[in-house]
Amino acid sequence: MPDRLQRLQEALQAHVRPATFPVAIRMIASGEPWPEKTRFPKRDFGQQIAICQGFAIARHYGWIIGMRGEDLSCPLAKVVWGFEPMLDYYLNGMACAGMYTETPAAGAVSEAQVDKWEYQQWEGVVAAPLHRTSFEPHVILIYGNSAQVMRLVVARLWKTGGRLTSSFSGRIDCADAVITTMKTDECQVILPCYGDRVFGQAQDDEMAFTIPNSKIEWIIEGLEGTHKGGIRYPIPKFLRYTGIYPDHYMEMERRWKEGVKE
Repeated sequence: MPDRLQRLQEALQAHVRPATFPVAIRMIASGEPWPEKTRFPKRDFGQQIAICQGFAIARHYGWIIGMRGEDLSCPLAKVVWGFEPMLDYYLNGMACAGMYTETPAAGAVSEAQVDKWEYQQWEGVVAAPLHRTSFEPHVILIYGNSAQVMRLVVARLWKTGGRLTSSFSGRIDCADAVITTMKTDECQVILPCYGDRVFGQAQDDEMAFTIPNSKIEWIIEGLEGTHKGGIRYPIPKFLRYTGIYPDHYMEMERRWKEGVKE
């Protein structure tokens, strides 16, 4: 495991404490060797899955999962990730209309704003739990609750200040997590989409956060710096206060003060 990834793993465990494994993700170019012990869903499980399922297997099981077009079941992921040719049917909003948008025209607007890879731009994608990663990742994906994601946002802003901007549509979050993160070279807050909840088993209390390769050191420094500054997870609870109790409880206090024995 590269030293930089080991330090990130240690910083995340110390300062974020995610309930599932952080996931290292790499896009695999044509002819590039796949990491050792990579499992391919079609070959090894006899199944096709969604990309969000592959990420979920990595974060829950701790397996190294490789996904190519033949391993995928989700038509939206196939077209957006460039594993199948783009179709006018998709671009015209027909896969969105009636489910996410009122009309195909509105659906076309939504589809146009999804970040995409070109057809056959990549051979596939590999996802591995961070602690088992031997390759150089393009993206680190961390699922957590809103407080943990907030912790990562402030870590990202430690060096630069300002605000972190992300956008949300409630669908195709696999593209937000990897394609948008790589194209913008910026951390992203991820709202798990409907499919991620149905197929990837993302829970109601989960969000996610992504780190492009170029920002790994910033996150390590930011987690440590903001921790020293007093930003902590779990969030400290302010407990030094006097509670207020029901009147019929406080009647006992009144009687004690008045010396009443009954």
